[in-house]
Amino acid sequence: MMDDLFVSLRPRTVLADGAAWLPGFALPDAEVLHQAIANVSAAAPFRHFRTRMGPMSAAMTSCGACGWTADPAGYRYSRTDPMTDQPWPDMPDALRHLAARAAAEAGYEAFDPVSCLINRYAPGAGMGLHQDRDEGYPEAPVVSVSLGVPARFSFGGSGRSDPKQIIDLLDGDVVVWGGASRFAWHGVSPIRETFHPQTGAMRYNLTFRAINAALFRP
Repeated sequence: MMDDLFVSLRPRTVLADGAAWLPGFALPDAEVLHQAIANVSAAAPFRHFRTRMGPMSAAMTSCGACGWTADPAGYRYSRTDPMTDQPWPDMPDALRHLAARAAAEAGYEAFDPVSCLINRYAPGAGMGLHQDRDEGYPEAPVVSVSLGVPARFSFGGSGRSDPKQIIDLLDGDVVVWGGASRFAWHGVSPIRETFHPQTGAMRYNLTFRAINAALFRP
């Protein structure tokens, strides 16, 4: 009841043309989402990808037809997990259905994600400003689900130097962006030391994307 009251005080917010913040949207599904994360990470463990700039501060895994990977040569979507040489775990139905419902709530009907990137943020971990440009499917939105401890999220425009909105994402919040905002710059400030009863000091983020299959790597 208290969660419902708190969510009612944080109404859906339009961040920009094509972008919506849905506070608490995923809270009713939290338990099944945490179990899905545990199942995926048991088959494809969390790891810190190393880029040409060094190791990423957030630990990552994926599920679906392809997964996001990175190394000093660049970023890409691969059909197989480079850690195990096995296909990424199937995307659990609970994750796919949540992403489709959130997209529809934001005005994007028939969203069918083929990949879910799962980031695990420990205290001090963050994600620098970036655009999602590697999917080859600009007509589909990006759906981002926050679980666990809060995160300070920056959301800007199509230019890196455009003004940024700073919003505090709480457990169960969802942000959806597409259309005119599909290539908006966004990032996550370093996670502050705090506690959540289900995730401890951790924040988890699920990012759902539709991807042009022609871009999948082995």
